[in-house]
Amino acid sequence: MLLPYLHPELIEAGCDEAGRGCLAGAVYAAAVILPHDFHNELLNDSKQLSEKQRYALREVIEKEAVAWAVGVVTPEEIDKINILNASFLAMHRAIDGLKVRPQHLLIDGNRFNKYQDLPHTTIVKGDGKYLSIAAASILAKTYRDDYMKELHEAYPQYDWKGNKGYPTPKHRAAIAQYGITPYHRKTFNLLGNEQLSFDF
Repeated sequence: MLLPYLHPELIEAGCDEAGRGCLAGAVYAAAVILPHDFHNELLNDSKQLSEKQRYALREVIEKEAVAWAVGVVTPEEIDKINILNASFLAMHRAIDGLKVRPQHLLIDGNRFNKYQDLPHTTIVKGDGKYLSIAAASILAKTYRDDYMKELHEAYPQYDWKGNKGYPTPKHRAAIAQYGITPYHRKTFNLLGNEQLSFDF
């Protein structure tokens, strides 16, 4: 059973990201403020749900949330500032987009770069513990999946529709065969070897 909030007296936003471990594509994050009386039996960590359930829940979240927003950090930015900082920046951009200013942030994970003057609490595996983080995980995941499916149309050989940019054997084999695209993260170990064999 997921908990509704950590501080019931505050306007609390849950934040989560998607795509941190991918070899290609942007990293996405979402921030969600749910009503205090929000209840949904299905809502859970996005990784525990089917694709169909995630998209159905996205509609519910967008309709019923007090506020929600998605933030994006590009592969170029990831290569400049590293994936950890890019994940935090994506969350900051999502919080920037909220139409209601939160008073406290619930962050999935164990680290976070402070956002302005807002207090925050990091929660390891928070997407399986708090409703607002679970809701953020669903928005981040589904919006990123949509983006990777679009990129797949231009670069079908990498199977991004299937692997969403994650390091599957098929994805790595395609990189070895065809090289990289403008969407690959050049600072990542793209081939899974000790050395990157591309001249960037």
